[in-house]
Amino acid sequence: MSPRILLSIIVVAFLLLAGALFAFSPSTLVSGSNGEPSQRIAITWQDASSDLPPVSGPDDRDLPLVVIDAGHGGRDLGAVGTAPDGGRVFEKDIVLAISVSLRDKLLETGSFRVAMTRSQDTIVPLARRPEIARALDADLFVSVHADSAGLREDVAGASVYTLSNDASSEAAARFAERENAADRLNGVAIEGQSKEVSAILVELSQQFTQEEAAEFAKLIEREGQSRIAFHPQARRSAALAVLRAPDVPSVLLETGFVTNPDDRARLVTEEGREQYAQVLAQAIRVFFARRADT
Repeated sequence: MSPRILLSIIVVAFLLLAGALFAFSPSTLVSGSNGEPSQRIAITWQDASSDLPPVSGPDDRDLPLVVIDAGHGGRDLGAVGTAPDGGRVFEKDIVLAISVSLRDKLLETGSFRVAMTRSQDTIVPLARRPEIARALDADLFVSVHADSAGLREDVAGASVYTLSNDASSEAAARFAERENAADRLNGVAIEGQSKEVSAILVELSQQFTQEEAAEFAKLIEREGQSRIAFHPQARRSAALAVLRAPDVPSVLLETGFVTNPDDRARLVTEEGREQYAQVLAQAIRVFFARRADT
């Protein structure tokens, strides 16, 4: 049984139990603002049903849908580095090229459907990115980024982030602050008569999706060990808004530092970017192959 199906069963059972409790003892349960017992629990996201990106690949909804999120875009340059010739290197361009390559590799297999939050140099609000994944009923959300260490050129290596309510380290906290500053909206808004019940539903969902996200993060590191350079602390967690979809396994890959000469050399060349795309594509293939076996 897939984790998503198991989660659905748990949520339905929880809602049935909650409904029964409301029916038998409304006065002792959480009430609405008018004193009446709450009859509806909703997890509300901003409307993402309009202008959704196209889904590429076979017309078969049984195939996994992967949403690829190229970070930043448009006037949001992301991290900025300086090339040897004195020109500037923008994160938004690097990650778009990697994301397009990843999309093409997945489509070549004929085993995936793929959508991109952006396929051009355009701005997509931070909060909308996970909303797109949820609106499309995605099975996996992969956000691609590159980092900056300011004036320090010695900081290098790729890292993989999964969601954590509290940043796992001071470095992760700074990273979360930098990324979330791109848009002030939260990734998810919870509404309903009962905050307690809504919180439980989100927590149940996130427990499943975060377990899957953690497994996928391990696969990225495993598949990339002989192909790309990782930061000594390769797997991290942070309170990143882009990873907050409660029912879509979501991972953010920091491909490297544009401020580090070695990382930058890989990131600005087609050959180097292909390595990152190959690692992600292989990790995705293994991830869904394992899912199919459960």
